[in-house]
Amino acid sequence: MAFAVNRNEKHIVTITDLTSAGQGVGKIDHYPLFIPNTIPGEIVEVRVTKTLKRYGFGEVTEWIEQSPDRVVPSCAVYDECGGCQLQHLSYEAQLQQKWQTVRDAMDRIGHLKDVPVHPVKGMETPWRYRNKSQVPIGLQQGKAVWGFYRSRTHDIVDTEQCLIQSEEADQLLNGLRRHLFALGLTPYDEERHKGMLRHVIVRTAEATGETMVVFVTRQKQLKHREEIVKAVRKILPNVTSIVQNVNSEKTNTILGHTTYPMYGPTTIVDEINGIRFEISAQSFFQVNSKQTDVLYRQTLEYAELTGTERVVDAYCGIGTISLFLAKDAAHVHGVEIVEQAIEDAKRNAALNGFDNVTFEVGASEDVVTRWYEEGQSFDVLVVDPPRKGCDETLIDTILERHPRRVVYVSCNPATLARDLKMLSDGGYTVEEVQPVDMFGHSTHIENVAKLTWGR
Repeated sequence: MAFAVNRNEKHIVTITDLTSAGQGVGKIDHYPLFIPNTIPGEIVEVRVTKTLKRYGFGEVTEWIEQSPDRVVPSCAVYDECGGCQLQHLSYEAQLQQKWQTVRDAMDRIGHLKDVPVHPVKGMETPWRYRNKSQVPIGLQQGKAVWGFYRSRTHDIVDTEQCLIQSEEADQLLNGLRRHLFALGLTPYDEERHKGMLRHVIVRTAEATGETMVVFVTRQKQLKHREEIVKAVRKILPNVTSIVQNVNSEKTNTILGHTTYPMYGPTTIVDEINGIRFEISAQSFFQVNSKQTDVLYRQTLEYAELTGTERVVDAYCGIGTISLFLAKDAAHVHGVEIVEQAIEDAKRNAALNGFDNVTFEVGASEDVVTRWYEEGQSFDVLVVDPPRKGCDETLIDTILERHPRRVVYVSCNPATLARDLKMLSDGGYTVEEVQPVDMFGHSTHIENVAKLTWGR
């Protein structure tokens, strides 16, 4: 099939937008090209590298006019690693771009042009914020490599420093390079499904200073366990927990189902807003502790609790939002489809002495609907769904039972806007949207939306 734009051609284009993957968008006769490492407003000469029916890809061969928002990336492997997409933008420009992404979603997908989208609540320092590092270990051309995946591949970019993860993680991972393979821990060969060590995970609790190290292995039998523990403790003397997680499947999923203790307890404890959370190797916990506090305080503000309300926390995970809400609610009902997460939520409620929370395992759309059918009523419903957004059955239940307030927490502006449109069409007023930057230098943006029943 012939294209008006052909591979290896060079064109002059103006960058008009950014994709959700952080690539600039420039058009040639209405044909969009996705061009990495470019910024809206820049004019570039681009070589076309690939053409598809509706769009193509290109690479910059010359900058004709650069944006004043362009900065030199701080990371040495930024051009190779897929972990960050926006380090070539100043942080102020990143926040503005993320705001624009949310505004565009509200306008184009949600048709909610009159809904206020507030300026993004950003970080004081957008570096070293991740409390969890997941480093794949692999074999490339017969050599062991540690690092992060190249964008859209499973090729590992060998990395000694990551500026968005904790310094403890860098220190540990670089120290371990010199010890583990000397002890016979072979790197995982993904293609042949051989080798032992698949990932090393480091979790740090900012409030308490506790640190967990997780070795994800292909087999349970792990030689030299005592020597491995000694090596970790020599590098990080204050390490709290060392565990082995076994993942014997040929899968992209990082963690397996079984975790064994190697040193110390199998959990660490972190604290946000005075609430303590036990975190295991398999627990979901937001990776940016400071901004999690900002996000959940915003959720609590939009819930407008006075102490008398019955609240639902759908997609509750390990109960983080539930316990924030429980401080100011009469009772909170949390529901989550992952059984382990509900066990963690119950343990966290007990850890903090909350007796006004109830947790149940199940799909939110099924359990919340059943609660209503059993005659229960709720004043406020909080949802924090995965990227695909809320199940339509849950949306239908909300519209049928119409709790007077809904607070929607979302990591995906597109599905948020889609769901807000359905709720708006069904009788809710979308009052406002507050974006919160949880993932500096990436394209991801969290949002909290406030809805009230009626016009």
